[in-house]
Amino acid sequence: MDARAYLSHAGLSVDVGAVREAQQALWGILEEAKKQSLPATPSALNHLYQYRVPKLSPDGSCSLHDELDPTPYDLGAVLGGRSVQNSFALLTVDALVDHVHKETGIAWLGVYQVRGALLVKLAWRGAESRAEFPLTDDFERRSTNVRVARSGKASHVDDVRAHVKNGGPYYECDPRVQSELCLPIYDPAGHVVGIVDAEAFEPRAFNAPKLAAVISLALEVPTHLPR
Repeated sequence: MDARAYLSHAGLSVDVGAVREAQQALWGILEEAKKQSLPATPSALNHLYQYRVPKLSPDGSCSLHDELDPTPYDLGAVLGGRSVQNSFALLTVDALVDHVHKETGIAWLGVYQVRGALLVKLAWRGAESRAEFPLTDDFERRSTNVRVARSGKASHVDDVRAHVKNGGPYYECDPRVQSELCLPIYDPAGHVVGIVDAEAFEPRAFNAPKLAAVISLALEVPTHLPR
C-alpha cells in the first residue's frame, strides 16, 4: 500500500510528500538491517525474544505500573518458536522502531502484531508495558490499541486527560503520557495485521514531522513482520 492509499484508508489528513520523505529514510535502515547477523549467544537471543512486563491486576484488566513480573514475556511462545526467519523479522522490526524513536524523540514507540485473538508487542522503545491485548469487545471499549486494530482507523489523541474526561477509550500503561498516536498496520489487501503505538509526555506532541515519521513506520513494517 502506498502512502496516499494508506492515509485515505486510515482516515488521516497528513502531507503525503512528508510521509514519502520519511519512508525514504527508513529504506536505508532496512538495507543496514539486511546485513545484521543473528545473535551468537543464548543470552543475546533471549534479549531478542524476551522482555520484562508489568504485573497485571488479578482480573488481568490493567497493569500495575510500579511492579514488574519476575517472569519475562517470551515471544517464541506466540510466534511458533525461535526460528531463523522469526529472528531476522524481530531484528528488522526492532531496527525500524529504534530509528523512528530516535528521530522523533518521543517517550514511547512500539509495534504490535495481530496473532490470532491477541495484539502482541514485538519491539518497542521506552518504559516496560503490557505484552498482549485481547482483541475483544471489552478491551475495545477501553483500549485505543484494540480499537485501532479492530476498526482499521488511526487514532490521534492530542490531550489524553481531556480525551478520557470526555469518555474516550484509553488503557493507561504510564500515567505520564499526555498524547498518543496509534496507527493501523495493513497487509497488501488492506487487512489490519498490527498497529504502531506512539506516546509522548507532552500534550499536542505530534507535529507534522513526527506524524510523518510514525506513519512511515506503519507503511514500511508490514512486510517484515514474523509470519
